[in-house]
Amino acid sequence: MYDRRRVLDLLTVSKPGHTLPQPFYTDPDLYDFDMSAVFGRSWLMLGFESELADPGSYLATTIGPHLILVVRGREGAIRGFHNICRHRGSQICVEGSGRLSRIVCPYHKWTYDLDGRLVGAARMPHGLNFEEHALVPIQIELLEGCIYGAVSAAAPDFRPFRDAAAPFLRPYHLADTKVAHQSVLTEKANWKLVMENARECYHCSAWHPELRVSFPVVFGTRLTVTDAAHGAAFTATMAELGLPVGPAAGPWWHIGRYPLNVGMESLSMDGRAMTPRLLQCEEKAIGGLRWATEPNAFCHVLTDYAFMFAAYPIGPQETRVVSKWLVPRQAREGVDYALDELTELWSKTNLQDRDLAENNQRGINGLGYRPGPYATEAEELVIRFNDWYRATAREAVEAE
Repeated sequence: MYDRRRVLDLLTVSKPGHTLPQPFYTDPDLYDFDMSAVFGRSWLMLGFESELADPGSYLATTIGPHLILVVRGREGAIRGFHNICRHRGSQICVEGSGRLSRIVCPYHKWTYDLDGRLVGAARMPHGLNFEEHALVPIQIELLEGCIYGAVSAAAPDFRPFRDAAAPFLRPYHLADTKVAHQSVLTEKANWKLVMENARECYHCSAWHPELRVSFPVVFGTRLTVTDAAHGAAFTATMAELGLPVGPAAGPWWHIGRYPLNVGMESLSMDGRAMTPRLLQCEEKAIGGLRWATEPNAFCHVLTDYAFMFAAYPIGPQETRVVSKWLVPRQAREGVDYALDELTELWSKTNLQDRDLAENNQRGINGLGYRPGPYATEAEELVIRFNDWYRATAREAVEAE
């Protein structure tokens, strides 16, 4: 269990615009703090509505100690629960996805309906109050095909994010997609190092030769490309199409549209589109849309596919990275797209980023580590992440 006074002391010596004191990246007690005070008070991206196409479809996810189950009910509603049996606390569904008619604990077969109600508990004493032993719900919010969840009532108001992001996301009809591929990558690094790496492209020119073919790896502030004329032409084209550019931002979220390199249609190895179009528009230079939510996720959606990256903490120096590629629901693998082509760019990028995060962790573990300054422009979004983390951590401690 973390020490409240120690956390406050570390936050007090933490300098804005700098990396955090060493224990925030290494210490088991600070990891426990993150899981309760940060992940326990945040909106977490859990997946997409299209993954729960039919009644009984479910997603089971583990985020640190938080066991989460998301289920589509018989009437079509999507609900979330703590994936924990109300009998003796066993995990009910193993991590993954599938379809079930009822939710059954593997231990003693306590049985719940898809809405979380307890409907079966064999050999229990007469008079057991089934209503009092329903699955414990979590908060669920749906946003233009995306599923977000919060494991406690302490999460911030979701409405500002919904109101800002919906106009950006709506044209892509993400509810009408399907997951073409999912990958899971384990990184030997603290989740904050994984996310700091994911929040900047300061390293991209040197480390991501495949990505820089189509992605403008050098940005100015507010996601502006360094070629001002290219950026102005892109903004004008988006205005003609009625597509917002942004960026728009709140304390824990950020969304904006960006142009690809000149002549590029998508984020792919050669810049070509790889599937039928998500965005029904004749204009090819639509660029990309990126949105990110703290603490652990970012997504890109292009004219042809969408990509999700989510970091799920496992331990103080271990993180599971889950990536999903979405394509139009009607797209056929091997006919309308080739899976290896669809996944190659981000798979290579993820492996490169894993090496960077693990190398970062090795250095921070050493006696010679001292918090260092961020680059104000090149690491703008890392500074936002760092500021958000310190504010959220302090608020959580002071609320106790």
